[in-house]
Amino acid sequence: MSAASVHSLWTMGADSTAKIPTPHIEYAQLSPVLIVLGAACLGVLVEAFVPRKGRYYAQVFLAVVAIAAAFAAIVALAAGGYASTKAHIAAEGAIAVDGPALFLQGTILLASLVAIFTFAERRLDPETHGNRVDSFAAQAASVPGSESEQAAVKAGFTTTEVFPLALFAVGGMLVFPAANDLLTLFIALEVFSLPLYLLCAVARRKRLMSQEAAVKYFLLGAFSSAFLLFGIALLYGYAGSVSYAKIAAVVDGSVATIDPALADTMGNDALLLIGGAMILVGLLFKVGAVPFHMWTPDVYQGAPTPVTGFMAAATKVAAFGALLRLLYVVLPGLRWDWRPVMWAVAIVTMLGGAIVAITQTDIKRLLAYSSIAHAGFILAGVIATTPDGVSSVLFYLGAYSFVTIGAFAVVTLVRDAGGEATHLSKWAGLGRRSPLVAAVFAVFLLSFAGIPLTAGFTGKFAVFSAAAEGGAGPLVVVGVLSSAVAAFFYIRVIVLMFFSEPKADGPTVAVPSPLTMTTIGVGVAVTLVLGVAPQYFLDLANQASVFVR
Repeated sequence: MSAASVHSLWTMGADSTAKIPTPHIEYAQLSPVLIVLGAACLGVLVEAFVPRKGRYYAQVFLAVVAIAAAFAAIVALAAGGYASTKAHIAAEGAIAVDGPALFLQGTILLASLVAIFTFAERRLDPETHGNRVDSFAAQAASVPGSESEQAAVKAGFTTTEVFPLALFAVGGMLVFPAANDLLTLFIALEVFSLPLYLLCAVARRKRLMSQEAAVKYFLLGAFSSAFLLFGIALLYGYAGSVSYAKIAAVVDGSVATIDPALADTMGNDALLLIGGAMILVGLLFKVGAVPFHMWTPDVYQGAPTPVTGFMAAATKVAAFGALLRLLYVVLPGLRWDWRPVMWAVAIVTMLGGAIVAITQTDIKRLLAYSSIAHAGFILAGVIATTPDGVSSVLFYLGAYSFVTIGAFAVVTLVRDAGGEATHLSKWAGLGRRSPLVAAVFAVFLLSFAGIPLTAGFTGKFAVFSAAAEGGAGPLVVVGVLSSAVAAFFYIRVIVLMFFSEPKADGPTVAVPSPLTMTTIGVGVAVTLVLGVAPQYFLDLANQASVFVR
């Protein structure tokens, strides 16, 4: 083609009156996500320009203010009716602003706020070279045990990058349950997964174990992302769109116009079934359901404990939110196909998590298998396929996240010369050494076990009653049996703490700063309030249980 003809094409294109339509973005309704991601970008600039001495205080302040501001924005949106009457699809169809999205985003932000307090804790380890230290490596880039690492410790360096990383993860988690098309879902998954892979690798003590955990998490996370992406491609081939509403319309057969280019593939149920199954696999990986749970115990044990608590609570909330939206908005027409599969997954998850937890000797691995069993209990509510099912899952996630962060915060307090004493034998007699810490941990364990007057009991009752009403009675029987098995190992830890003789060379309980005390205090308060007077919060979850279609 000659230069003259190219030029004439160019001028024709420039002269044409057709304008590219500008996208209409509802910034006010996206403000919680924008605040958190904006603060994360500011956090990166703080690392670049603020002197090392002032970074820690600047980052903690920035993270806390950003999360609080984002939560205030969510409360304002809910008060403005966006959880009910004004619920709609924003950002050109990419994000849903509705009851479940706002409820889950609020839960993620509150859980992240108390988790950030444990990140900022600097009083548990003894001072090294006159500097206070936190749970994170002095210099994450240096090889464990190398001279550069020793020099960094001596100089009093701290990895303050963990705060912007946590904010990026929170930003991704806020988008994940609100995503209304499959591409937004995938991008949100990557935005919150990549910072978590990094956060898992930066423990101050047991650095090799921490790095091993991060590599395992990264490899298995990449697997789950690949499954999800393959599923998205197949569903796009089936429906000709990545939008949830359009896919649902094609599944139901209510689609009005068919793109001729996709006419051959649109009726192909194999694409729909395989694609839907692959997306489910990707989400069940993140939830930690059996048989996609293999990363959970290793990562929970190896990651820095504040990160473990943050991940165990917030990731579960985000992943279950995305799972609910996928099953209730995109694939309700496939209910007869996905329910039997989810039944099987829920049963093996409840039983697998509870039975394997009995054999664990490390407190963090025990809590990891406990979280797998809880994923099974929550799946029982997902399977109910009723509005009660959605509200019970929302309530359970809210209750579970605070109990989990509180429990991991207590684990950071029990220490010996090598850092945290996570082996169960070290916890023997803890109730005599430090009755308050042991009593608080016992409250969390009883809540996990689902003992009445704790948040765990209310959550389990809500989920199981929704499952029973939804026709999943046998699942409830398995759930109750699993709860009984799980209660055994929770109560075993309580017996170990209060009815064993303390060892002479046993661990000490560090006295935390007000930051960790706040985290544990909030955990206990939520556990007891949701156990004793849950009605207001059950009603709140009930009002927030309608998805915008």
